[in-house]
Amino acid sequence: MKHDPELAALLAQPWSNNACRGYVIYAMENCGFSPTDIRRVVAELYEVFDIRGLEEAQQHFENSPY
Repeated sequence: MKHDPELAALLAQPWSNNACRGYVIYAMENCGFSPTDIRRVVAELYEVFDIRGLEEAQQHFENSPY
């Protein structure tokens, strides 16, 4: 496999649940969700992060219709 410096730089960044929450907030704001709905989703993320692992979440995304 050929070395991709851009991909390597991305992969070297540490995982951050708060960064993920920030991305979700940005996306929801950009789509016009209400502050109440955004708060509900962010609160749910706290629960989901506690019960699901990274690999499981990635697989769920890759198999989702979204």
